Amino acid sequence: MKQFDCFGLDTANQCLLRSGAPIDMAPKPFAVLRYLVENPGRLITHDELLDALWPETYVQPQVLRTYMLELRKILGDDAGQPRFIQTLPKRGYRFVAQVTERAATEPEAAKEALRGPIMGRAAELARLNALFQLAERGERQVVFLSGEAGVGKTTLADAFCRQLTSAPAARVARGGCVQGIGGKEEYYPVIEALRALCAGPEGEAACRVLARMAPAWLSLGRDSMTAEVQTVRSVAQERTLGDLCSALEELATESPLALIFEDVHWADDSTLHLISALARRRAQAKLMVLTTDCPRHGSSEDPLKGLKHDLLMRRLGVEMTVAPLARPAVLELIARELGQQALPPGLADFVFQRSEGNPLFVIAVVEHLIAQEVLVRRGAGAAAQWEPCAPYPEMEAGVPDPLMRMIELEIEHLGEEEQRMLEAASLMSVAFPAWAVAAALEKDHVEIEEACDGLARRLHFVVRAGRDEMPDGTSSAFYCFAHGIYREVLYQRQSAARRARRHIRIAERLGELFAGREASVARERATHYQAAGDAVRAAGVLHAAEIDVRQAGVC
Repeated sequence: MKQFDCFGLDTANQCLLRSGAPIDMAPKPFAVLRYLVENPGRLITHDELLDALWPETYVQPQVLRTYMLELRKILGDDAGQPRFIQTLPKRGYRFVAQVTERAATEPEAAKEALRGPIMGRAAELARLNALFQLAERGERQVVFLSGEAGVGKTTLADAFCRQLTSAPAARVARGGCVQGIGGKEEYYPVIEALRALCAGPEGEAACRVLARMAPAWLSLGRDSMTAEVQTVRSVAQERTLGDLCSALEELATESPLALIFEDVHWADDSTLHLISALARRRAQAKLMVLTTDCPRHGSSEDPLKGLKHDLLMRRLGVEMTVAPLARPAVLELIARELGQQALPPGLADFVFQRSEGNPLFVIAVVEHLIAQEVLVRRGAGAAAQWEPCAPYPEMEAGVPDPLMRMIELEIEHLGEEEQRMLEAASLMSVAFPAWAVAAALEKDHVEIEEACDGLARRLHFVVRAGRDEMPDGTSSAFYCFAHGIYREVLYQRQSAARRARRHIRIAERLGELFAGREASVARERATHYQAAGDAVRAAGVLHAAEIDVRQAGVC
């Protein structure tokens, strides 16, 4: 294995590792990186690199520029102050980091032995392949891949792309939406996809089609254009959706074309219009448009939801929901991360309960346990195993930092009142009633219930679960956090004093609602008083309940 900085280039398994964790890479960028790493410290000319990777094939040098941009993004490198890849203008590139050779350690070797097909997604991959086969027959497909954050949409799309790129006839063009850019830059993911298309193995042919049918669109990808095509560009040409759709359909006449747009919940309206137009056009084309999105991502105005509803209703699109992993797949994922088949006692149950099958959460929880030295690797060589050396932590022990940051970013995009409602909701359990949120905030119950309904419609991590009948004959809606980890983040972001006040208000409201039947909610009220730090009132509630029970028994 070639080692440089925190990266390892595993040539045997054709993968790049960062701190031992694999990074998904397409075959050609990996091949470029491999050639540079295997020839460190010396100038690699454009011609040498092209001859090594595309023997007996004419490829424009501009293709290398696209791959270098991708590699620098993966490595976190800066072209101005390179740590890894230095550009020598008009000559080529030099790999400047120190490269060492080392054997894979036992944990890494074990992980590689366990690493196989994507975990728990065989059915989803099979369906994507079946839809692509329809596209290959000329039945264009628009597929919305939806699921909560961290559930594995990108991993599934990556696995699907790897299958497509292994088929020489298929073209793949991929672009991603970026939060905050959608409202400022039109067609951001489309332009990225076009540049990738023009820089691909059949980039020259793609450029010629765009130059003939949509020259103004080709001008947006000038970094990937060949000199030949640049000379025929029409500067005055106006960009139209019709031109681009016709060009993409032309490209998809002989060979199948897959357009992949990620995170379209952040897409600009123009990109959504393109998806809509490609779905509605009637010309036969071997075309597949695959998008990923996180539903109900927090926007009160959701044009993506309207587009999906319309296309699905007209049977012009397909939605695939990526669900959390089932328990067996979670166990496989844990085993892969630890590099051992036999899991430490109690670990599987703990991780599955904490993660609820979300792959990102699974990995974060396992890494957190290792960082906190709850899991420690003991033994030497092939006999080394991960073992628990401390009890698995409760909620108060904290949330793994990567998850904390991700969830905090989601919460920060909400209004202050909405954040306060969710914080108040976290004082209950994973399930929370609207009346408790209203009590904690000293707000009107009806108004809070309406606001909670709005959150449940917009947020992927809040779900309306039903209604509860109250002792006075009224009812109150109740809701659930999709994951307990969201509840933990919201609980911990409140100050201890604020939590205490709110816990006491909920306990007092419980007493009012169950006046005359206080014993039935004594334990719940005591829990809130205890959480508020008022052990005296907690004990008093439980003692009063015992007296009531004894008196009822005597009667």
